[in-house]
Amino acid sequence: MRAIALPATVPATRPARPVVVGHRGAPAYRPEHTAASFQLAIDLGADLIEPDVVVSRDGALVVRHENELSHSTDVAEHPEFADRRTTRVVDDRERTGWFTEDFTLAELRTLRAVERMPELRPLNTTYDGQAGILTLAEVVAIARRRSTASRQVRVLAELKKPSWFDHEAGVPVTELVAAELRRLDAARPDGTVVVQSFDAAALRQLRSDLGDRGPTMLQLVDDAGTDDHLVTPAGLREVSTYAQGIAPSRHRILLRDEGQAMTGISDLIAQAHRAGLAVVPWTLRPENAFLPRHLRRGEAVSGTGDMQTEARLLLALGVDGLITDAPEIAVAARQELYTSRSSRTAPRSGGVPDLR
Repeated sequence: MRAIALPATVPATRPARPVVVGHRGAPAYRPEHTAASFQLAIDLGADLIEPDVVVSRDGALVVRHENELSHSTDVAEHPEFADRRTTRVVDDRERTGWFTEDFTLAELRTLRAVERMPELRPLNTTYDGQAGILTLAEVVAIARRRSTASRQVRVLAELKKPSWFDHEAGVPVTELVAAELRRLDAARPDGTVVVQSFDAAALRQLRSDLGDRGPTMLQLVDDAGTDDHLVTPAGLREVSTYAQGIAPSRHRILLRDEGQAMTGISDLIAQAHRAGLAVVPWTLRPENAFLPRHLRRGEAVSGTGDMQTEARLLLALGVDGLITDAPEIAVAARQELYTSRSSRTAPRSGGVPDLR
């Protein structure tokens, strides 16, 4: 993908107010996927809160970063579950631990959440053990409770490994999600829930199950090369047949070398917009460990760098939203760039969905 120059102004056809998505809540400040994390994200200005969705043995849709539990819960401290520890191949990787599909929802309710990255977020460990595991329905309830007539808070639900669950664990994730969205009255474009996944086949199946008037969907795109076909002109046109946007790694837009120095800017945003797709990149994080070299401050990888400049650059390039662990920083960048321009920004062009 060729590099392009940074435009001097925000393109006139882009929205005046891109969305800010609280990635698993606000995990820069609270352990991810906890009620406190989601509620704080909303307090910090997030328009959507983003849970990862996996499945229990009895078919409950629960929110965890992945189906292996040892990094985000205290499962290892429960002797009654010692015999559940096993080794499993997930996405061609051998993993050893405790997996959600081996537990009922009632059993998962006995576990407590812990900070998943304690070496980078040591302050979050003070909240270890204070919160339990939530279901997708409970996250939707948080969003609805905190919504007002002037501010609708929505849920960007990421389906984790749905085809793997279907083929390897015998759990029909897309069927369960479709049924749950109908039960929650969220199976429509303007509903509380927006769905995203790396699994294109699962998104296509969900679109088939729920129809063209089903929920808004985003195709996640990784940064490891396996999704290169999705970001070609033909691939983007194909995505537009079942999804309304893409959620690419920000590394596919802000290019870096192996030393984490920025080397250029791709034309992915423009290509996606030409295909009628919104662009909502992931994941902006404030710690030095995740920032390009010139935005790091100090030597500590856990130190706080200049995420606001990274957010500002992506917004200036015309993204339709930002997925972030620190929503208030993205909100500040949006405020800085867009408030003064809102009166002269044209309405959103046709074909790009409003995720707000």
